[in-house]
Amino acid sequence: MGERKSREGVVVSDAMQKTRVVRIERVFRHPRYQRVIRVSKKLKAHDEGNESHVGDRVLIEETRPLSKEKRWRIRSILVKAAQ
Repeated sequence: MGERKSREGVVVSDAMQKTRVVRIERVFRHPRYQRVIRVSKKLKAHDEGNESHVGDRVLIEETRPLSKEKRWRIRSILVKAAQ
């Protein structure tokens, strides 16, 4: 079986129980116009212990569907937000 996808992002919402909204940002150069483009996407990720909070940089990994929109799980907190 293949390796699970993992992404690094920032927690933008911790209002739900055991769920965090994580913003993933992708930076790339436009193929024709060579302009640097930032594209972001918000994903819902499972956080069993409610350990992460808004502003934390986290590593998330793909997992089986946990709910209607949750397909990711927080693997680790890389940088805690200043409080």
